[in-house]
Amino acid sequence: MTTPHTSALSVLKQVFGYRTFRPGQESVIEHTLDGQDTLVLMPTGGGKSLCYQIPALLLPGLTIVVSPLISLMRDQVDALKVAGVAAELLNSSQPKEQQIAVLNALHEARIKILYVAPERLMQADFLHRVQEWDVQLFAIDEAHCVSHWGHDFRKEYCQLGQLKQLFPAIPVMGLTATADLATRRDILIQLGLQNPFIYQGSFDRPNIRYSQLLKFKPQEQLQKYIATQEGSGIVYCNSRRKVDDVAAKLAAQGINCMAYHAGMESDMREYVQRAFIQDRIDVVVATVAFGMGINKPDVRFVVHVDLPRSIESYYQETGRAGRDGLPAEALLLFDEKDVAKIRQWISENDNPERQAVELQRFAAMHALAEAQTCRRQVLLNYFGEYNAKACGNCDICLDPPRQFDGSEIAQKVLSCVYRLKQTSDSDYVVDILRGKKLAHIVDAGHDQLTTFGIGHDSPDAYWHNVINQLIHQGLLRVDITQRAVLKLTEAARPVLKGEQTVTLAVPRLTMDWQQRAKPERRFYDKRLYARLKHKRKQIAERDAVPPYVVFSDQTLMELADVTPESLTEMLAIYGIGQTKLERYGQEFLDAIQTYLAEG
Repeated sequence: MTTPHTSALSVLKQVFGYRTFRPGQESVIEHTLDGQDTLVLMPTGGGKSLCYQIPALLLPGLTIVVSPLISLMRDQVDALKVAGVAAELLNSSQPKEQQIAVLNALHEARIKILYVAPERLMQADFLHRVQEWDVQLFAIDEAHCVSHWGHDFRKEYCQLGQLKQLFPAIPVMGLTATADLATRRDILIQLGLQNPFIYQGSFDRPNIRYSQLLKFKPQEQLQKYIATQEGSGIVYCNSRRKVDDVAAKLAAQGINCMAYHAGMESDMREYVQRAFIQDRIDVVVATVAFGMGINKPDVRFVVHVDLPRSIESYYQETGRAGRDGLPAEALLLFDEKDVAKIRQWISENDNPERQAVELQRFAAMHALAEAQTCRRQVLLNYFGEYNAKACGNCDICLDPPRQFDGSEIAQKVLSCVYRLKQTSDSDYVVDILRGKKLAHIVDAGHDQLTTFGIGHDSPDAYWHNVINQLIHQGLLRVDITQRAVLKLTEAARPVLKGEQTVTLAVPRLTMDWQQRAKPERRFYDKRLYARLKHKRKQIAERDAVPPYVVFSDQTLMELADVTPESLTEMLAIYGIGQTKLERYGQEFLDAIQTYLAEG
């Protein structure tokens, strides 16, 4: 008897060429096939797309996928078509004849997966057409865009909550890689998900090495860093002017790069993006406009020349690196002088509520930049994934700062938060610890607290650093829905009671990332791998698709390692399904045999 699991596993192997499910995929697929609403929280590169693509191929009718960017839709459709899946997209940039052809194919039930933008889907005439189709599933990609608490809120996404009202019997799946607790709750409300199955995967991307370098002559630092890297990379800057300047100087140094920002003509932006995806340029220097549409799995490094505005943005942008699971790096150039500029930009927001949320998110990003504890712990803890174990693959772990027993200092802070009844932000807590006789403190009677002035012998910056470390270690959390007040976590209880020690870090000033060892890469024949990459590029240009759509780097590495002798053996290689084997298998097999024959 065939079960949903065996059917899903069969599709995974035969269509997509993968041997096993990644964590969470199987559970999400099974609940979706049972007709249940789902919310999928997985990191970038964690395999979210397969959570709806496999059900789409097993369900009898059509799956509609809501996606925010045309470029992202196009890349997804290109990859699906190469794998033999009947997928299409509808958008305003298509010629009228093409749109009509897609609509005809939909009415004739010849399409399994349709990608649309929210603006198109929620048009009255389009919804009328949807009612005529056999829709089995709605998948809302980048679901954090529906939330006012999300870092990339889009008004167009708000209308998507109507889907459950208009089509109550059709399951809805929300998918996102970047959602904190407040955003997750809001997604459930905004999409109107009914008794959903929620899968929250780990936000950890262990293959990415997170590093920070104190910004000093950043152009020179950037050039030296890129010179040490292999493969494609993205450099993020906070302004269009800086993007143009940095790109021009890198190009003058012989680096194959181009600029990308919203001030460029749309045709030029499209050209740059396609050139990057098709491996015709190595590096893109960009503003955050170069965002969600990047579906290139083999980006090897991401550099932030300027401090991002939020951890969500930083996490998503660094998540462009290493989507294929191979080693990748994320470098942040940090200068305290950038902090005031960004705060000023955020303060120019006319919406007071939005301004407050963005300022708090930036404060968390600022704290990450100043962190003296494992950077991966800071990232994971921000998303509610508390982890007591250091990662061993960030600059702090590889070049650790000096540690000391900070149990008594931690107790002072935690006790102060407790005596303020968990209703004050970090600035107020520091003022109490420092014993500042400010009018609002005296009026509130807080100068009478036992914790008032117990930290008078250390400066404000010291206590802010300690509070940040306690947040990173999961002993405190910041509630952005209540004016960024500090809250104690359950983990703080044994520390307050003296039952558990706390280790804090002495502030560090410098780090030499150049001395750190490169991450290990799997063994394979490098010359054969280069030959297969060349073959892949030839095929990609012939078929007008990105090279990674043909085969991923990981597939080429495994081919160069295993050197299969037949098409049957090639089916066992990661990422080679039946359709790709029929389409490309013989060409790559011939390339391998020719190489081996040359000795």
